Amino acid sequence: MKPNNTSSVEELQVVSRFEGLRKILLSDGYTDHLDKPLAYWALPADRRLPLAFLGRTLDDLLNTPFSELSATPGIGQKKIRSLVTLLSRAANTDPSALPVDLSVVSPDGKSPASQARSSNGFDPSAVSEVVWAQWRATVVRRGLAGEALGRFAPSLKNMTRVIWNAPLGDYTGSTLAEIRAMKTHGEKRVRAILEVFYSIHNLVAQMGHQGHLVVRIVPRLIDGVETWIGRALQTPGMPGAEEIAREFVGPLLEQVRTDATQQIARLAEYRLGIHGPITSVRQAARTMGLTRARVYQLLNEINDVLTVRWPMGRHQVYELRDKLRAETARLDLRPDLTQFDAAVELFYPDSRRGASGPLEPGAEPVEQEALQLSPAAG
Repeated sequence: MKPNNTSSVEELQVVSRFEGLRKILLSDGYTDHLDKPLAYWALPADRRLPLAFLGRTLDDLLNTPFSELSATPGIGQKKIRSLVTLLSRAANTDPSALPVDLSVVSPDGKSPASQARSSNGFDPSAVSEVVWAQWRATVVRRGLAGEALGRFAPSLKNMTRVIWNAPLGDYTGSTLAEIRAMKTHGEKRVRAILEVFYSIHNLVAQMGHQGHLVVRIVPRLIDGVETWIGRALQTPGMPGAEEIAREFVGPLLEQVRTDATQQIARLAEYRLGIHGPITSVRQAARTMGLTRARVYQLLNEINDVLTVRWPMGRHQVYELRDKLRAETARLDLRPDLTQFDAAVELFYPDSRRGASGPLEPGAEPVEQEALQLSPAAG
């Protein structure tokens, strides 16, 4: 029987590749790599990882003879090849792209080099510790650590409610391994966190710094509403009902559709009169087959969504409402503000629905048979 020379050739190739990578990584330019564990370059989708080596630093591994590494219990040829793959990733990581200590990063520091981006967008299986560290550094450098996670999520439907208001800074000091070890942080929650950091990094990492300019990140729909409100506050007179529906009600309703369940979006449509007359709480409950208590819970969730997405919304919306009421009195007009007032009450009510406290004019207490709508209340 002829000896199997193929295996011997493959082993020699692995040894040669390891020695080549060792030479690269022990050169002067890669000093910052050496104190990082091998796991720093591992991806969630990797298979046959050499678990015995993941916690060891590159410096330790590279200064261990190859024969000793390959003789490690539980390490066969497939795991040795995985070791070489991870070392190759380390060697292909530009030393200048390794983030510095996040505790000393200045908000006006230069952004790190960006990692290769997937043409399909966010891919949680391709996030290594080195990529995650770059995303964290971007958030800190741009002064965004105090912002809430929920403000930047593609959709709040994909994010656990308990972390909507969690500051990004809660995670900028932790590795992926540390986050995954946190209590209640399963893969769904970790994915949502990573997606927010990914979105921010892709948007601002390559932006230069100008001392007289600042970049503000807001949801696209909210930006449009803010711009319109600013213009309406500076323009004498009253916007028409169609303009209010197009520039104010429509975009905020679309934001609710993006972030809330179909049931909540349908309730919002009833309360805004999108497909017919504005519907009272009692009528909406009957139509949707819900108790009024449940309807109030869902209405509160709409306010929660808008509060996360647009923290300054209450102030701006109430300022616009006061301006329109003042214009109405000054010009002795009777404009149709029914839907506008319903939207104000829906998105930013004076108090939690179903709770004691002030209600909009025309609204009855929860325990009464129905909540009647008037032009001044939703």
